[in-house]
Amino acid sequence: MPAAPPTPAAPSVHRRALITWLAVYPTITVALGLLGPATATMPLPLRTLILTAVVVPVSAYVLIPALFKANARLGALRRAGGGSPEWHRDQ
Repeated sequence: MPAAPPTPAAPSVHRRALITWLAVYPTITVALGLLGPATATMPLPLRTLILTAVVVPVSAYVLIPALFKANARLGALRRAGGGSPEWHRDQ
């Protein structure tokens, strides 16, 4: 029976926080830009509810998994020796 490939270690808590921020910040910015004028006269709790109803699912189900997948691919490339940026190889 062939051995299973090693499972890469989970990203550190700091990398997970950065990945989450990279998903959430632009999503909030775009959502505020698109929804802001339409919700400007609504009470703040209702605006927040609408904003989070859009941002949380988009971030949790689309963007964060995609960024984690990209992070894993980048880590695999670096482990294979082919993913370091040019400026990093000189150091």
